[in-house]
Amino acid sequence: MTAPLHEPTADAAPNALEEAEVASVKAADVQGRSLGRIAWERLKRDKLALTGGAVVVLLIVIALLAPVLTNLLGQDPDAYHENLIDPLFGTPKGSLGGLGGDHLLGVEPVNGRDILARILYGAQISLLVGFLSAVVAVALGTVLGILAGFFGGWVDSLISRVMDGLLAFPQLLFIIALVSVMPSSMLGLGGSSVRIFVMILVIGFFGWPYIGRVVRGQTLSLREREYVDAARSLGAGRFYILFKELLPNLVAPIIVYSTMMIPTNILTEAALSFLGVGVKPPTASWGQMLSNAIDYYDSDPMYMVVPGVAIFITVLAFNLFGDGVRDALDPKASR
Repeated sequence: MTAPLHEPTADAAPNALEEAEVASVKAADVQGRSLGRIAWERLKRDKLALTGGAVVVLLIVIALLAPVLTNLLGQDPDAYHENLIDPLFGTPKGSLGGLGGDHLLGVEPVNGRDILARILYGAQISLLVGFLSAVVAVALGTVLGILAGFFGGWVDSLISRVMDGLLAFPQLLFIIALVSVMPSSMLGLGGSSVRIFVMILVIGFFGWPYIGRVVRGQTLSLREREYVDAARSLGAGRFYILFKELLPNLVAPIIVYSTMMIPTNILTEAALSFLGVGVKPPTASWGQMLSNAIDYYDSDPMYMVVPGVAIFITVLAFNLFGDGVRDALDPKASR
């Protein structure tokens, strides 16, 4: 005689439901994450990088809204205020370079132009040159670097020697010589616009070998991967492999070196304007303000401190953000 089967108890159904809920929660916890999400989660843990990124966004907004902000402040960057200048010494009246309610950062010596308004408009020049010259360098460096790494042979040798030559070339002296012989108008541009255009092209042209060498090295490694061999075995052409297989895997190093290149370009623009071969007066430029402040650093130090601090904060913010992006996208890379 067989033993009777045990009938299911009343608690069996609730227990099964609870186990199903737990299993669904665990499945949700272990769901896959994209590389972008993983990088963003790493970046969020880096407070310095987030602070630098917030400052960068703020600077971009300030540069875009410079005309609006100066109108709200009631200041014109090109308006002279000779009544605020000591006629004997040519320095601003009052302490700290004429700092007050109407002029929050003081006024310039001799002419009395509002420094805050000049700083806001100077941010436009610095960020414009920094970003656009980085775009030129990234475009050239990515295309030529990936071609050199993928094709190899005489293509790699030719591009690599061009890189070596440009890296050894005195960039600053070339820009000074080029700007000095540039016509006053070109391609429908005139005045400072010509110099800005030339600076963007030349800084970008001499900057592409830095990112080109990185892209070339990464391409040499990626072209030997299994997925590239699989694409070849399926009959994929060279350009399909270049732009569909290799280029997406080069996005991370390209982004990292782009963020690191922008502050260098900003410093280059400031140096050129400091040397007098950047934008022409009365166009505002931080480097130009520093150059003009040399004659007044002892009698009006604020005129030198303000643009110097603006350059320092901008470059520091980009460097902090760039370091954070590099660590988020490639945590195994050493500093």
